[in-house]
Amino acid sequence: MMTINGIQFQKGLSLPAFLRDYGTEEQCEAAFIKARWPQGFICPCCGHGAAYEFKRRELRYWQCGACRHQTSL
Repeated sequence: MMTINGIQFQKGLSLPAFLRDYGTEEQCEAAFIKARWPQGFICPCCGHGAAYEFKRRELRYWQCGACRHQTSL
């Protein structure tokens, strides 16, 4: 007998709702950004709240405006 996957059967997350919220790569990225920095960017090294965004090889990065630490999702 197979066990039920708790993630697969979450209440309140229908396929149409999932596609509405996470249906594109841009929507998924926005959701990850909001989950990682709900109050806006905070540098994981120094705690500064401002960063410069840039892309390298199609990957999005943030560089801290104070200590210049680079981070990604």
